[in-house]
Order: sequence, then structure tokens, then C-alpha cells
Amino acid sequence: MRLIIMGPPGAGKGTQARFIAEHFGIPAISTGDIFRANVSAGTPLGVEAKRYMDAGEYVPDDVTNRMVRNRIDEPDAVGGFLLDGYPRTLAQVEELDGMIKFTGHQLDAVLSLVVDKDEVVARLLQRAQIEGRADDTEDVIRRRQEVYLEQTEPLLEVYKGRGILVEVDGLGEVTEVTQRILDALGPLDES
Repeated sequence: MRLIIMGPPGAGKGTQARFIAEHFGIPAISTGDIFRANVSAGTPLGVEAKRYMDAGEYVPDDVTNRMVRNRIDEPDAVGGFLLDGYPRTLAQVEELDGMIKFTGHQLDAVLSLVVDKDEVVARLLQRAQIEGRADDTEDVIRRRQEVYLEQTEPLLEVYKGRGILVEVDGLGEVTEVTQRILDALGPLDES
């Protein structure tokens, strides 16, 4: 099973990714985790990525693409994977297509967690207060939501056009959302 999970900040992607990956026996691959692993290991890609991260800039597509390619080539991802945080641009969609096609496989589904913007903002404000994230103000959180929509909408349209976009209500108790996702993926699980 080869999946992508998408949704705005605060939608619960990371939480759901763990449960879905466990269900299908595949690794949940987060670009944030890949960046941190490469930086802490001091790999050449990690050193390059750290320069951008330290400057508060996005890691360029070519560096991100190489890290993702290396990660999905690892033995635990041979039977499939769940990507969280990648792709983020149309260029990355094309790159991922090439990576997967090279292995003779294809993406099975792209999960999009659909959430109410105001509820997610409230959730993130509460998390910011609990975790002491003073920089997570309502204005900053709302701007992140806007940026996500601007950058992600074209990707969702691409996957919708391919017939592999699966939209799932991302609000509710964690177990309820997980069950909705598994129900929506059920036909794929049986094939």
C-alpha cells in the first residue's frame, strides 16, 4: 500500500499516519522526521538541509526529493509506505510519480483530512498554550492555514483528477477518525 496523507496544520495527520501505517504494516514517513534524521546523522543532504533550516527557509525541492527517494528505497518501505508532508508542490508530485513508477508500482490513495478551519485554529491555540508556544498566535495559525490551502489545492486537484483522492472528515475523536479512514480505504485493503 502506497499512500499520502494531507491536511492543514492541526488536522491530526501525524497521529492518524501512525495508526494507518500500523494497520497496513508500512512505515509512516514524515519529511520532518527525514530532515531531522539526516541533520542529526550529519549526512551530506542533512548538512545541506540544515543551512536552509537554520536560515528559516524551506529546504529546496531537489534536497527534499533526494531525501524522500533515499527513505522510500530503504528495505522497510519496499512493500509500501505512508507519506506525511510530501509532496508539497506540483514539482514534487512529478518527482514522486517518477520514484514510484521506477519501482513498478503506483500510488494507491491520497487521504485528505477535511476539517473546519475555526475548530483547527482553536485546537492549535489550545496546543500552543499547553506547550508554551508563544509564537503560535491566532494570526500566525490562520496564515499557515491559508498557505496550506494555496499550496495544496493544486495537488488535491491533480490527485482528484487521477481518481485516487479520498476525502475523510478529520474532526472527532482520534479513534472515530481512524475508523473513517480505514472504512474509506477498505476496498483498497481487499485488493
